[in-house]
Amino acid sequence: MKVMLRQNAAGHLVVYVAKKDLEEEVVKEVETDCEKIFTLANGWELAIAGLEEPMKLPKTVEARRIV
Repeated sequence: MKVMLRQNAAGHLVVYVAKKDLEEEVVKEVETDCEKIFTLANGWELAIAGLEEPMKLPKTVEARRIV
């Protein structure tokens, strides 16, 4: 699914999922070998591959929801 990553006014990373009309703060980030796993405030976990460091925001990327 396509998601948009951006920073809110407080400087926290926020994920917006347009198809679900969902906007949540990232509360945890875990980096694996090939992707980053973001845990959102509502409990969702999203895996995003190919993010460069440092991230240039806002950015639209392809994410995979982990069940």
